[in-house]
Amino acid sequence: MPRDPLIALVGKPSSGKSTTLNSLTDTTAKVGNFPFTTIEPNHAIGYLHLPCACSRTSLPNNTPPSPSAPTPLHLRCKPNYGACLNGTRSVPIELLDVAGLVPGAHLGKGLGNKFLDDLRHADALIHVVDVSGTTDQEGKATRGYDPSADIAWLRDEIVRWVLGNLMQKWGGLKRRHTAIKATAVETLQGQFSGYGSTSAVVARTLDRLALKQPLQEWDDKTIELVVNAFVDEKFPTVIALNKIDHPDADKNVAKIARAEPEERLVLCSAISEVFLRRLAKQGFVRYSPGSEFVDTREDLIEQGDPDGGGLKEMDEKLRTRIENLKDMVLYRFGSTGVNQVLTRASEVLGLVPVFPVRNIASFGSGDGGGAGERAAVFRDCVLVKKGSTVGDVYRKVMGDAPMAYVETVGGVRVAEDDEVGVGKNDILSFKVGRA
Repeated sequence: MPRDPLIALVGKPSSGKSTTLNSLTDTTAKVGNFPFTTIEPNHAIGYLHLPCACSRTSLPNNTPPSPSAPTPLHLRCKPNYGACLNGTRSVPIELLDVAGLVPGAHLGKGLGNKFLDDLRHADALIHVVDVSGTTDQEGKATRGYDPSADIAWLRDEIVRWVLGNLMQKWGGLKRRHTAIKATAVETLQGQFSGYGSTSAVVARTLDRLALKQPLQEWDDKTIELVVNAFVDEKFPTVIALNKIDHPDADKNVAKIARAEPEERLVLCSAISEVFLRRLAKQGFVRYSPGSEFVDTREDLIEQGDPDGGGLKEMDEKLRTRIENLKDMVLYRFGSTGVNQVLTRASEVLGLVPVFPVRNIASFGSGDGGGAGERAAVFRDCVLVKKGSTVGDVYRKVMGDAPMAYVETVGGVRVAEDDEVGVGKNDILSFKVGRA
């Protein structure tokens, strides 16, 4: 069965990686029926925010409410896991906190072996970079460090790891390739499967390079070219430029932005997100994760709420700190950037949300979540990779149970090999049995 996607957070010590993980998971909170939890010491559940199917006005009986109309779907959307707020869905996704990396990791320096062993399971990486320039390449306190160097050497460590393993076996691998007349994809997949690769990943790697020489004639330069392309394909990476509220961050962000593709970069302040969420739990502010706005008791009183939303009063020190955070992060950048980090990672993976339902007419699950026009809808949501088929989703949800047929909106039957996408075959009802 297709496994759930896994996103790994990587970075040197003191880059803010663990703080970023905490801001993505918020392990003390509970959203809907699904608690934010740490699965293992370095595994956790984060939440990806995306448009829910319940917000689509094109769906039957989902027009604006009137005295005679059924209750709109978004008011009846009650996820089994995560939450749905006004049509924005929080979908759980597994995160991996990879051991801190330092230069020389591929030679075993620091926690290099642990880092690389963890890395092999990841589908995408979030590289947390300290753009304040106040930590050196080993995470030690300094001033004026160039964080663009971190981006270069971390990727180089991954390339050197894969390349070193490949070159150790290259002689025997090449002889076997020639003897059994294998394809380049078959030979490389035999070596790269240990990194969680598939034949499709290897094929895309070679298609990207369009090499004309047969594998047995590759020189060292060509092999390194192949490994670089494989790393890009197997470990797509989002760069989270963290600590953007530091005075020295601007010049470092500008330099990195000139060298890296814009779609790979996200500006963020993980410590600000953690701080705001903590204050919201303690009842000092009203704040939705990822929002541009944060309201204090005084703000709400000014807006006409005499009780200030029931929020606690703050002392001058805390009030000043919040105002500074608003000015330096929220108003300037539009948010803390933390939610955008996961969103960007899902985009580089090409993740597609699919909503399995039991009843394709009502979008309900028939699990006791109410009845009739008030029944709970869209209880489940699964994430699959772009290019997945209806059959892939069926096996992910139903396992090895025999498939009779699958329906989408309107009771239209769809084929097992039909592709799913946002707004296309992404609301599905599975019927088990023999067709």
